[in-house]
Amino acid sequence: MLTYLINGISLGSVYAIIALGYTMVYGIAKMLNFAHGDIIMVGGYASFCAMSYLGWPPAVAVLFSIGVCTVLGIVIERLAYKPLRSATSLAVLITAIGVSYFLQNVALLVWTSNPKVYPNIFEKIPPITVGEAQISGVTMVTILANIVIMIALTLFTGKTRMGKAMRAVSEDKGAATLMGINVNFTISMTFAIGSGLAAIAGVLLCTAYPNLVPTTGAMPGIKAFVAAVFGGIGSIPGAMIGGILLGVIEIVARALVPDVPSDIFVFAVLIIVLLVKPSGLLGKTVREKV
Repeated sequence: MLTYLINGISLGSVYAIIALGYTMVYGIAKMLNFAHGDIIMVGGYASFCAMSYLGWPPAVAVLFSIGVCTVLGIVIERLAYKPLRSATSLAVLITAIGVSYFLQNVALLVWTSNPKVYPNIFEKIPPITVGEAQISGVTMVTILANIVIMIALTLFTGKTRMGKAMRAVSEDKGAATLMGINVNFTISMTFAIGSGLAAIAGVLLCTAYPNLVPTTGAMPGIKAFVAAVFGGIGSIPGAMIGGILLGVIEIVARALVPDVPSDIFVFAVLIIVLLVKPSGLLGKTVREKV
């Protein structure tokens, strides 16, 4: 059982990193960027190409992947979402789905549907044994990365000038504008950070599950959205808790009930949370004046 728990925390840490991107964008721009999962895929392909075709070392390839996804996030926000700033939520949602399919089909044209075998960039890290469980290098790095990113984002949003600007835009865009905050730039930076996190998640996901295809980020992206809702979308600690719990539920369910697809339990959690506590574990109920 300890092995399942550790594997669940590792998978949940990937979901948590992805969910942090959802949480930041929704918490600040009030948008559900369903193309976020496909940015994970782009990050995986970017680092794969840097290592396999250009011969770059893994560390440089990861930084390259982060740079590519950061720029991609800014471009998507400027071209697809910025014109819809005052549009309805449904219009933004449909646009996000369109961007998602666009990225998948571009990847299909560029890299075809043949799966690429992603290299284990953490193979030199020796595994450690805890009781009867053996913790691999990629598991240790994934869990540590999740903790570091969550702490860094919490400090960033609470202590830095840009982080405070993001919180102000989240509360009231009009008031933030009157206080001299550049709302468009702040939202673009939010997308940039979220997309950079997606690149990191893509590298960790592809290292743990090495088959890379154009739809690699689709299902993890949806599950990460479930994790964000579970923990309380808009809450950074909530995204981490929701991701880890969802990962543990999926791995344990896969082990205990192998004949039943584990995705059933994942989406059952979403339904139960929406019925019992729609704001999530750490989310706040927002009252709107009418």
